[in-house]
Amino acid sequence: MSERKFQQDPERPCFVISVAASLVQAHPRTLRIYEDEGLLAPARTPTNIRLYSENDIRRILWIRRLTQERGVNLAGVKLLFELEERVGTRLLEALFDEAQARQAGAAAAARDQQSSESTDTATTRAAEASPSGNGYGSATEDGRAAGQTERPAMPSARPITRIVATRVATTRSGESND
Repeated sequence: MSERKFQQDPERPCFVISVAASLVQAHPRTLRIYEDEGLLAPARTPTNIRLYSENDIRRILWIRRLTQERGVNLAGVKLLFELEERVGTRLLEALFDEAQARQAGAAAAARDQQSSESTDTATTRAAEASPSGNGYGSATEDGRAAGQTERPAMPSARPITRIVATRVATTRSGESND
């Protein structure tokens, strides 16, 4: 019986608001706002405590994905959910699959562009290193090599994730201990 699935019914409400909020990485107040806007209807205990099911958690994740990744406001999310219920199909899943396909295409294009830039850079370096007779290469008046075009600075592919600060300790005489 160790293979028994813990949660067999996705409709069964079993998560209190604090647990549900931690599962979706949101504040409990956010879940209350979603309920006030009519996007969620969690079950209630006899003492009026909200209980969320797995399906409620999935719905919250869809709401967060639409608002954060797609820029849809809560009224738009409500309309999308209502439309999905009226039509009876999974519009949001199709929208998400389409977005994933676009992202995969954009990532492939970026990889192709990056690989072509690296070959262009290698070609430019080889041209700069080739001897031109005077030992200095052929430079124009502004200092660029002939045939070299000025490219705008491209932003770094990886963002700076942290800045490391160092502190230099000084001795009593005022000299640094570097």
